[in-house]
Amino acid sequence: MAKSMTSDARKKDTCEKIELGGLIVKAGLRYEKRALLLGLLIEAERRIKGDDAEKSRLTAIGAEAFGNDGE
Repeated sequence: MAKSMTSDARKKDTCEKIELGGLIVKAGLRYEKRALLLGLLIEAERRIKGDDAEKSRLTAIGAEAFGNDGE
């Protein structure tokens, strides 16, 4: 049973990583260097930490992008 749980956890982790990679593609950043992508994410995390207005602004941008393709 523990082996099954490990396998399920691995499948869930893999699915999450694929979904996150899809977000990179959707944002038009597929061909950017990994260091740039990580830098963007680190900077975004710093910007939204404790800044609800910035978090809301970026969430609205993302929601609009999802809305443009029916997701």
